[in-house]
Amino acid sequence: MSRKSKGINAERELIHLFWAKGWSACRVAGSGSTKYPSPDVIAGNNVRKLAIECKVTKDVRQYFKGKEILELQEFSRVFGAEPWVGVKFNNVDWYFLTLEDIKDAGEGYSVNIQGAKRKGFLFDEMIRQ
Repeated sequence: MSRKSKGINAERELIHLFWAKGWSACRVAGSGSTKYPSPDVIAGNNVRKLAIECKVTKDVRQYFKGKEILELQEFSRVFGAEPWVGVKFNNVDWYFLTLEDIKDAGEGYSVNIQGAKRKGFLFDEMIRQ
């Protein structure tokens, strides 16, 4: 399975998790490939709106380009959503982190599995925030 397919499938899995909990959610087609900032997933209910940049990895560390995080911040500011980073490591649940909880790695940002478990929220915890 290609990396792109793996990412799309993970985003779809996340959409199903939101709908199962009574939230609305959708994937943003073309996220990262248009001139306008857009997250991978937007989700909301009658109280909250979330913008999520998603990554799936088989490694123990995931990197985010600085541009991805800046665009997530910009979209969230204009849309009025909370910006979140969602990371799914192999054979591990989704972890969601605020932008303050990802590590500045110079030209981008990173999170490792230990940091995600320490600072991140599992899905049910994140939607209760």
